[in-house]
Amino acid sequence: MPEAIALSIPIEDLPAYTGRAYGPSSWLEVRQQDVDDFARVTGDRNPIHVDPEAAAATPFGGTIAHGLLTHSLVVPLMAEVFEVTGASMGINYGLNRLRFPAPVPVGSRIRVSGVVDAVDEVAGGYQIATTVTWEREGGEKPVCVAEMLLRYLR
Repeated sequence: MPEAIALSIPIEDLPAYTGRAYGPSSWLEVRQQDVDDFARVTGDRNPIHVDPEAAAATPFGGTIAHGLLTHSLVVPLMAEVFEVTGASMGINYGLNRLRFPAPVPVGSRIRVSGVVDAVDEVAGGYQIATTVTWEREGGEKPVCVAEMLLRYLR
């Protein structure tokens, strides 16, 4: 397994990191309790997520994580491998693209890696576009791919 690349970037140096890769993060297990909590908060109680018996009868063979839960796990995973220092704050500015090419079966482990695609100056700081890929341990396809926009302000 390749060694993880963790980027800790001073905000003023962000433009120089265009094209740089980071990750992978450590593995994180997606538990049924996480899925149930997400379902409770969002109201998405689709049986493929919260009913093991019903989900067992689907092509997935068991419960799977919500796609948006998988995406939201970027926060703790990316924090391990991507940091901008000297910023007064960093915010999620949005997404240009989000796809879920494969499911995340409950009990499986995921991790993230990414590439800084672009860095643009904005009022008070920088906006980066970064393609982040979530993989499932033992999986053949990514479970999530997102082009995320992040802003870091001085």
